[in-house]
Amino acid sequence: MIMFDSNLDVFYSDRINDSRFFSGFSTKQLGDSRQLVNLMKFFQNSGLSYQSLVILEQIHSANVFFLDEPVGENVKKISETDGVITDRRGVVLIVRTADCVPMVFCDKKNNLIAVSHQGWRGTYKRLPQVVIKKMLEKGASLDSIVVSLGPAINQCCYSIDEDRYYQFLEEFESYSDKIFSHYRGVHHLNLSKLNFLLLEEAGVKKNNIDCFPFCTSCDRDRFFSFRRDRKVDFGEMFSFLVMN
Repeated sequence: MIMFDSNLDVFYSDRINDSRFFSGFSTKQLGDSRQLVNLMKFFQNSGLSYQSLVILEQIHSANVFFLDEPVGENVKKISETDGVITDRRGVVLIVRTADCVPMVFCDKKNNLIAVSHQGWRGTYKRLPQVVIKKMLEKGASLDSIVVSLGPAINQCCYSIDEDRYYQFLEEFESYSDKIFSHYRGVHHLNLSKLNFLLLEEAGVKKNNIDCFPFCTSCDRDRFFSFRRDRKVDFGEMFSFLVMN
């Protein structure tokens, strides 16, 4: 279930957070996560014990990086990737979004964690399945992988043009009745639902997946939204996971 921590102003999945694993999905109140000072302020004030922050320089790809070496610096940026997996303790994995679907993954039994960023391009490239495949290659078990999807734009606000509609229809035709809707002659795509279905297709148990109930575009008070705000008040939330 998705819960809210009013002290930290973050949402989190109670399927993931416990005494060893700590994750969160930030709100607008914590500031624009593209500003490193806002990230540093949150983690310094959170009471969380950690060694370093690992931030992805996202490019809407299906690239996934495995971090298996010690991180020497307080902040490490990984270029040209939209997913990262690690077995290192004390390393905070971070993705930043403002409508795209953030995900946090963990396998508590085999001590692996991951985060990923799914825009429409990453979703089309089946990034969640790439993450699952690489986690399995590193020793994870499908039975013990737990995933939480964070705040993203919902179907109500995510309209798409004809070209993108037919692009997704061709690739995901078997899911068409679940991921598309049509309002007043305009196609709408449910990105979160599609990513959920891709996780199920990869073998993740349905009961091991948490889905975020709110729409970033609709909820102006709590979330940034690129689609809604464009350049007027555009910012990004951050999603994170650390294993202690």
